[in-house]
Amino acid sequence: MRSSFSPADHPDSYYVATARDLVERPALDETLNVDIGVIGGGLTGINTALELAQAGFSVAVLEAHRIGWGASGRNGGELIRGIGHDLTPFEPHIGQEGIHALQMMGFEAVDIVRERIQRYDIDCDLHWGYADLAMRPRHLRALEAEQAELQALGYPHQLALLDRHSVTQVVNSDRYLGALVDEGSGHLHPLNLLLGEASAAERLGVRLFESSPAQQLQVVNDKVVVTTPKGVLNCDQLVLAGNAYIGHQLAPYAGARVLPAGSYVVATESLDESLCEQLMPGGRAVADMRVALDYYRISKDRRLIFGGLCTYSGRDPQDIRAALQPNLAHVFPQLKEVALEYAWGGMIGIGANRLPQIGHIPGQPQVLYAQAYAGHGLNATHMAARVLAEHLQGHSERFDIFHRVPHMAFPGGAYLRSPLLAVGMLWHRFKDLF
Repeated sequence: MRSSFSPADHPDSYYVATARDLVERPALDETLNVDIGVIGGGLTGINTALELAQAGFSVAVLEAHRIGWGASGRNGGELIRGIGHDLTPFEPHIGQEGIHALQMMGFEAVDIVRERIQRYDIDCDLHWGYADLAMRPRHLRALEAEQAELQALGYPHQLALLDRHSVTQVVNSDRYLGALVDEGSGHLHPLNLLLGEASAAERLGVRLFESSPAQQLQVVNDKVVVTTPKGVLNCDQLVLAGNAYIGHQLAPYAGARVLPAGSYVVATESLDESLCEQLMPGGRAVADMRVALDYYRISKDRRLIFGGLCTYSGRDPQDIRAALQPNLAHVFPQLKEVALEYAWGGMIGIGANRLPQIGHIPGQPQVLYAQAYAGHGLNATHMAARVLAEHLQGHSERFDIFHRVPHMAFPGGAYLRSPLLAVGMLWHRFKDLF
């Protein structure tokens, strides 16, 4: 059954307007017994279910809204290598071997997406090529160091370091001092990727339920019982994959360790092909290196998809178009008057140390979680799903690397933590000026 999908179901985004396979799925209205339950119908939850179904497990996914409703269906669509940010602080917990394993997983994460698309023939506008853009001399030094590190690790894709004069090969703007071009990263239509993966999971027997918020979870006789408004899910083990939307009441431990931060995107009207090539030769995705970064790319139907404006206050801008249009015009003054046909936003999950969080609830090894991708979830969710599936099959080496890293609960509880972090982020933005 096809659904009209009003904005109440999904944000009124470019992705929803151009989505394929927007299939309406039922709510859970029975008592269902499965091997593995999953809460959250985003990239983490769907890919965990897909991995486990491939291994022969019976799996059910509960989504409070619609498949892809959260950040998985709203993000900028940039598929970028890497897991976490600076990994050096984690060496006391996981050693140099653990650091190296995380670096290799950062490469593998993109490969998983590539393999998913090929294996299940998912039409999601995949385009290879990405660049980090330097705006300060220290950014250039960081890119030089990153290129050297990637080459030392044996990164298998082409890298190119560009100076101020040659950066126009990627972005025709005078804002940037240079760039590191990576042909092994790229961009795609994230909602169509997820919907294709959800269909593949269903073909393997996964049960997907929409409009089925988890209201309560309990561990009873080593089994996990999840209650929804109309049904009950009984499972041997449960995966919490709600990320920024998991909430404190359902999962206090996981919820306290992830901060919902607002991120916002606009999409222009369709542009002339010649203008697209002038603005962004080669059509790569890009992001600058500031804390309050801009990220953007040109879609298959020649729209500039431009995002940023990350907010930690818990308040959305009153007008996303008005908030992002000046940022877009700073990069491309020639687009100052271009129509912004779509504008949307939502919450991404951020942890205090910017490393994805994968583990189990203390005292409840049956209840696992994966969250806090800090804006790099398109690849990291797929890696997290694989790590969770390995652990659930008894292969916990990579799960244990993540689980050994401690994650601080945000201070101030559900109401004060966002304002406190917003004050802290002002300091990082101030440092961006130098």
